[in-house]
Amino acid sequence: MRVTKGKKIAAGAVLLSSVGLIAAVGMTANAQQSVGSALAGPTQTRADLEPLNNGDGGGRATVTVDGRTLNVSLDAYRLLRGMPHAQHIHFGATARHECPSVRDDTNVDFRLTTAEGQPGYGPVKVSLTKRGDTSPDSTLAINRFPLAENGQVHYDRRIKVGTKLAGAISRGNAVVVVHGVDYNNNGKYDFRSAGRSELDPSLPAEATDPVLCGVLAVR
Repeated sequence: MRVTKGKKIAAGAVLLSSVGLIAAVGMTANAQQSVGSALAGPTQTRADLEPLNNGDGGGRATVTVDGRTLNVSLDAYRLLRGMPHAQHIHFGATARHECPSVRDDTNVDFRLTTAEGQPGYGPVKVSLTKRGDTSPDSTLAINRFPLAENGQVHYDRRIKVGTKLAGAISRGNAVVVVHGVDYNNNGKYDFRSAGRSELDPSLPAEATDPVLCGVLAVR
């Protein structure tokens, strides 16, 4: 059958109209998705903090992600009284996104170090300091972490982070870890029970070994 020039033009117009309609539908879907994301608002994650290294403490951490802002709240109890406790949000793309277990005690010395726990929870991404810097650079800023008055820590702070980390926390892939173990029950951090920290040999291992851990699950 012979197609005339007029029919070709008409067919082309129909094709262009169809393409335009598909594009418009796609734009509408994207707009609806953006609106849906905006309406979803902040994401709340929560971790039940469980003891490590034969500790008997516990607690809870809540992190609400609002864009790139984290609203962090942490309460912990039965910690070493009157001593500072480093605390962090950990995340690693290749980590298991979980707390470590005795299987991670690679040298079988019956204690878990921070480094041994990293395959489970990943490296430090946020240092939960009371003031100043909150980056991994403050991982061992012992004088800026909370003191466990009466064996308890109550912590609240708003912290800005990168987009990727905010997304990881929103998906439930981050872990909160509190550090500081009194292995020999003498009421202080010393070198006698576990020697030097593998993170900083000027610090006792008791000051940097993990004592509480919890996965920030989406609620």
